[in-house]
Amino acid sequence: MNRVLIPVLLFMTWLLCSSWGFYAHQRIHYLAVFTLPKGLNTFYKANINYLSDHAVDPDKRRYADTAEASRHFIDVECYEKNIDSIPRKWTEAQKKYGLKQLSTNGSLPWQIQKSYFKLVRAFAERDSLKILIYSAYLGHYVSDAHVPLHTTQNHNGQLSNQHGIHAFWESRLPELFAAQYNFRVGKAVYLEDPLKTAWKIISNSHRLLDSVLAMEAKVSANTPGRKKYSFSKRQQLLIRQYSLSYSTAYHQEMNQMVERQMRSAIHATGSFWYSAWVDAGQPDLKNMPKKNAASSPVEELEAAPLPNGPILIREPN
Repeated sequence: MNRVLIPVLLFMTWLLCSSWGFYAHQRIHYLAVFTLPKGLNTFYKANINYLSDHAVDPDKRRYADTAEASRHFIDVECYEKNIDSIPRKWTEAQKKYGLKQLSTNGSLPWQIQKSYFKLVRAFAERDSLKILIYSAYLGHYVSDAHVPLHTTQNHNGQLSNQHGIHAFWESRLPELFAAQYNFRVGKAVYLEDPLKTAWKIISNSHRLLDSVLAMEAKVSANTPGRKKYSFSKRQQLLIRQYSLSYSTAYHQEMNQMVERQMRSAIHATGSFWYSAWVDAGQPDLKNMPKKNAASSPVEELEAAPLPNGPILIREPN
C-alpha cells in the first residue's frame, strides 16, 4: 500500500470512530469554559481555541502510544456483574485484579483521577502550558465517562449484532442534532472527591447502556434495510453512514439522552477544572501567556501509563 495513503486511512479511521466524535469533544471543551467562575475564566477564555482544538489529542495519541487506549474505557462486566462491586481506589483494584487485567479491561476512572492530580500540580506551579495540556486531557477522559458504550466490552455492538453503534451514538447524532440542544448548564461546582465523582458519572452511564442497545435494536427492527443507511463524502472518501431518517428515529426514541449526557459532560468538565484550581490554592492566573492552538508538545505529559504491564490494543472508542 502507498506509504502516503496509510496515514490518511489511519486518520480517517480515527476521525470516524474517535470517542464522542471530533465535533462533540470540541464542543464540550468550548462550552465548559463558560461554566468557570471569576479568577479562572479569564485565562481559560483567552485559551479557548487551544482547549477546543486539542480536545481530541488523547484519541490521536492512541496511534503513537499503545498504553493510551485503555485509559478511555472500563469494561465493567469484565470486572464484576455489579459495577458497585468494583473497588473504587486504584490500589485496591490493583490488588484484586492485577495489572494485566486492569490494563486490558480499562482504567478510565483512575485515569481521570491521575489527570486531575497532574492538573492540580500544574496550577500550583503556574505552568500555563501544562495547565492547558492537562485540562484538555482531563476534559477528554471526563467526557468519555459520559458515553455508555465506554463502560462495556460490547463497546461497538459487536456482541449484539449492532456493529457501528458506537460512532452512531456519540458522533453521528451530535453532529446532526446538537444545534437543537440546550447547553446552558450553570456554573461549575467544587468536587469534594474527584474519584468518587468519576465513578458516579461512569455508574450513571453504565445504567443507560441497556437502553442504548435496546432502543437501537427496536428502531432497526422497524426500519427497512434500504432506509437505514446513506452515503456521503468526507475528506474525499465516500462513506456509508446511518441515514437522516434512521438517525432521527433513534434520536427520538432515546428522548434526549445524548443531549443530557453532553450537558452533564460540559458541567463536569468545568467542575473538574475548577476543583483542580481550588485544590492548588487558587493561584493567580493573571498575565499568564496565551498559548498557540496550533501545536501541543505531548512529551510534556509524562507519558507513563497508569497501569504497568501488557496493553491490549482495541479498536478506537
